Amino acid sequence: MTTTLVTGATGTLGTPTVLRLRAAGHDVRALSRRTGRGLTTGDLVTGAGVDRALAGVDTVVHLATAPRGKGDVEAARTLLRAAADARVQHLVLISIVGIDGIPLAYYRDKVVIERLVRESGVPFTILRATQFHGFVEALFTGQRALPVVVAPAFAVQPIAAEEVADRLVELASDRPAGRVPDIGGPEQRTVPELARLWRGAVGGRRPVLPFVLPGKTFAGYRSGAGLVPGTPYGRVTFADHLAARTAARR
Repeated sequence: MTTTLVTGATGTLGTPTVLRLRAAGHDVRALSRRTGRGLTTGDLVTGAGVDRALAGVDTVVHLATAPRGKGDVEAARTLLRAAADARVQHLVLISIVGIDGIPLAYYRDKVVIERLVRESGVPFTILRATQFHGFVEALFTGQRALPVVVAPAFAVQPIAAEEVADRLVELASDRPAGRVPDIGGPEQRTVPELARLWRGAVGGRRPVLPFVLPGKTFAGYRSGAGLVPGTPYGRVTFADHLAARTAARR
């Protein structure tokens, strides 16, 4: 049985990944800063408890993100040093599609983290995925107090977190493969189109206001840097996601 440590185990992606790894026969350690039943306590920023959490671990699935993205690079350094010392056989890293072409600070950190993984000496697999449906939904729900729904005028390709978890389990159950093909959701649609879908799902009437901004970040998105060409990996559409959320609230 493979002993697998999952960082960020209680997050949006970590929760379904842990469940699927266990279903696939992995002995999972769910790393968290918190303490509780089923959790392995450790802090990647301070390093507290990390060596102990990695003792006897074969595979690491690194999904953790520090609050507001602060400290992600240092957390990766801490994890990679400890993983190398523990002779971890495989590290699987989740990353984001488009980080090379969209100069957000958070994305620049992801570029650095990928480089650290490649240079760590730990055998690795890197998977880039598009943003989750829940992230796109949050762009709209965070605007409840506004008279309009503002939406950037570029296309995105959101994917279900559960489908990313499926792919991570496949990778964690196999040999290190380096950088593997990116994955994205089943549809490439503009953010204003998705805003109108969300508005219909929640019964709203506010107008959707598309906007364009100057600068390299917006240009990167508009160039399609955050999209995955070719056959999509995901099958769950944003409309499917909204329908499931609506049904769960009833």
